[in-house]
Amino acid sequence: MKKFNLCVVVMAIILSMLTGCGATSGGDSKNVKGNSKTVTITNVSYDPTRELYAAYNEIFSDYYKNEAGIDVTVVQSHGGSGGQARSVVEGAEADVVTLALAHDITLIEKAGLIEPDWIEEFEGDSSPYTSTIVFLVRSGNPKGINDWDDLIRDGIDVISPDPKSSGAACWNFLAAWYYASQKYGNDEEQIKSFMSKLYGNVKVMDSGARGSTTTFVENGQGDVLVSWENEAISTLSEYPDDYEIVSPSISILAQPSVAIVDENADRNGTQNIAHDYLSYLYSENAQRLIGEYGYRPSDKAILGEYADKFDLDMSLCTINDFGGWNAAYEEFFKDGGVFDEIYSR
Repeated sequence: MKKFNLCVVVMAIILSMLTGCGATSGGDSKNVKGNSKTVTITNVSYDPTRELYAAYNEIFSDYYKNEAGIDVTVVQSHGGSGGQARSVVEGAEADVVTLALAHDITLIEKAGLIEPDWIEEFEGDSSPYTSTIVFLVRSGNPKGINDWDDLIRDGIDVISPDPKSSGAACWNFLAAWYYASQKYGNDEEQIKSFMSKLYGNVKVMDSGARGSTTTFVENGQGDVLVSWENEAISTLSEYPDDYEIVSPSISILAQPSVAIVDENADRNGTQNIAHDYLSYLYSENAQRLIGEYGYRPSDKAILGEYADKFDLDMSLCTINDFGGWNAAYEEFFKDGGVFDEIYSR
């Protein structure tokens, strides 16, 4: 009997040790994808962030391994921001989304996948970096393109993506609209006429910003690319003798947004890691990486370190000048909205 009891005790200790070895450290200890020391999360993002997040995932993985002892693998998905948001609503796997504008995340929120207070979860309206809209022209600026007025001239071929699928395209549209509103004293008919001429000059309208960059840079089409500042900086870095960046007199403060896809993260057991993944974007290491990849860091001191990379003197309107993203989307980009009206003229 004593030998039997001793065996029971030994077996209990062994089982207890095995169970302990099966738990992850650093939170998310249950129902994580992968084994006990490796977790996979999925980041659904927009087109131009491919290179940034490829680099960021490496420094985050190193950080998390050191802090929590967990290996994190990040699966990336990229495309036009609006299309990416719809794919998540339709069931595409995403633990986090890092999209081009808040309205795309609101679309996922309305589907019940993201908690309503997501925009307050992280600093700066959950925008760890910003950008703006600039023009990319060919070396020497042969068509003399200096401001939005030049984009409506006869014989100017413009490349800009489709606002129905691209977040960048929505920012492009609003920046041009605000310029026209200042030029014409908010006369709506004159503004619409200006916008109709501009989009009449758009020769190729790709589904996403990266597609438009490819059309302009690799396919050699168009005289000017209306572009994310970070895309233009990246192109100039790769082809310094072939292109120039032109800052228009008025542009817009573009605020890409990030959020945890709560329903998916809860189901996958990745809520804590997803939060840490987005929170670390605000760290000094990540903010400097953001600056290196042509995005404007939200940390003002670190932004100042990259002042030679950005035109910080640009006059920038904000989405608040349009009543916020919900109001802007309803007025300009929903089916039958202003964009459809001016594009059909």
